[in-house]
Amino acid sequence: MNKISSRFNWRLWRPGALLVRRPEIGVTWIIIAAAIYFAALFNTAFVRFVASATGKQGVDLAHLLGVALILVTGLHIILLGLVGWRWTIKPVLLVLLPASAAAAYYSENYGVFFDASMIRNILKTDTAEAGELMTLGFIGTVLLKSLPAMLLLAWIRIKRDGGVAAVALKRVALLVMALAISAGAALTQFDDLSSLMRNNKSARYLITPGNFIISSIRAFEEDRRVPRGPLQKVAEDAMLADHPPGSKPHFLVVVVGETVRAQNWGLNGYGRQTTPQLAKRNVINFVDVTACGSNTEVSVPCMFSPYGRGNYDRDRIKGSESLLHVLERASVKTLWRDNQSGCKGVCADLAFESYRAPPKDPLCSDQACKDEIMLNGLHDAIDDNPGDVVVVLHQLGNHGPAYFKRYGEEFRTFTPDCRNADLGKCSRQEIVNAYDNAIVATDDFLAKTIDMLAADDTHDTAMIYVSDHGESLGEGNLYLHGLPYAIAPATQIKVPMVVWLSEGLQRDRGIDQACVEREAGKPISHDNLFHSVLGLMQVATKDRKDELNIFGRCEGTLENTGS
Repeated sequence: MNKISSRFNWRLWRPGALLVRRPEIGVTWIIIAAAIYFAALFNTAFVRFVASATGKQGVDLAHLLGVALILVTGLHIILLGLVGWRWTIKPVLLVLLPASAAAAYYSENYGVFFDASMIRNILKTDTAEAGELMTLGFIGTVLLKSLPAMLLLAWIRIKRDGGVAAVALKRVALLVMALAISAGAALTQFDDLSSLMRNNKSARYLITPGNFIISSIRAFEEDRRVPRGPLQKVAEDAMLADHPPGSKPHFLVVVVGETVRAQNWGLNGYGRQTTPQLAKRNVINFVDVTACGSNTEVSVPCMFSPYGRGNYDRDRIKGSESLLHVLERASVKTLWRDNQSGCKGVCADLAFESYRAPPKDPLCSDQACKDEIMLNGLHDAIDDNPGDVVVVLHQLGNHGPAYFKRYGEEFRTFTPDCRNADLGKCSRQEIVNAYDNAIVATDDFLAKTIDMLAADDTHDTAMIYVSDHGESLGEGNLYLHGLPYAIAPATQIKVPMVVWLSEGLQRDRGIDQACVEREAGKPISHDNLFHSVLGLMQVATKDRKDELNIFGRCEGTLENTGS
């Protein structure tokens, strides 16, 4: 008896005994279980959106949400049914589970919609930006929602479902079943669901993980369509007008702001003075400016393109030359200085300097530099050129969610401010305070840029500042930016714009500043930048539209460019 007992215990407790007894589950049941898991744990943002968009309550709302979740489950059964086979289902799910948990975190906490544009933003995020997003709250949530399921998935064994014919038959049956159940459920709420999706097409970008799977495919396909090889020529007839004898060359600085919204811009009448230094300088403030996109990936190429938002065509913009190429063709030297994630193709094959790998400088930390570093040695960089120059300074600006990292103690004007990259740890007022402090730092940077230009006695100088897009700070439970343009709120697409013109440039160009100030009250957009810079720098081309030149009506002589 003792020998039998001893033998039994050895078999029970020997190493690997539990692994031998791992349960075997067929791929079909794993797909169904995974789809239900996705719908239950990763679609809270979608459920909230449906509930708020319909206005239903009680039993009617419960019925609608139940049908919506059945449709979400059916969608993911179909997606997994196309790619999940005996040898692929584990790798696929081991990738999708943490990715879905991450996507769900940002959709639920910040209102992020994962369309193709957002996928591109994610893929272009550098290590410094990614590090700021890896908060303890994010990591904890991702692990809690994905790790148990991943461990369970790794533990179980995949059961053979028979031969090729049997496997194919089961898969067809699974897909037909998913379609039939989804269609049947949808018919019970057809009117409400069709109205919901017709009026809220962007809701599909909240359905996780289908949102980032389909959007990734779409982003890849759209990028594949962009013509390879040389950029398409723009304004091939561009020609710089002759300067009068004895006049100075022109030096224009274009500052591309980051994530500053018009609503919090002091010069726009905001309840706080977030632009105290600009208010003391003779600047022209444009009060109604619309961005081309709600994220950098869209806005930056668009604002430097002749096509703009009015004729928006991403493939055409990405495959064509930018404003800087046109300036270079007209013998205006250009330089792009970057404290962000690159020029997005705008400065392709042109002079480019990056500060994203922080040099040893008091203005830099281990992770990033203050925007002011882009002013260091700027004159040395252009003094070798005797002619006209345009320099673009691409700010880190108000890049979130770690707004508190964008300013030093000297700009900590509004307190208490959020000192955490996890915005969920702060009150909304603390978030706004940190965001406004970052604008105060931008105000200082712009003032220093103007002072540098005003002290230049070798050029007639000017500065144009415009932000690439805005930011949501909790309005409608939305944070950050990047919503699909069709549903993006004004906080994400209304941006500040400021112009400063030296007296010398005003005289040389015959520009009446009082006239420009009157024009500054009219609505404009990123579409105006291309044509306004060409006009200000006296570059003539048939592609320049003088009706979009913000200085055109206020010049002593309006040039005829053949437009």
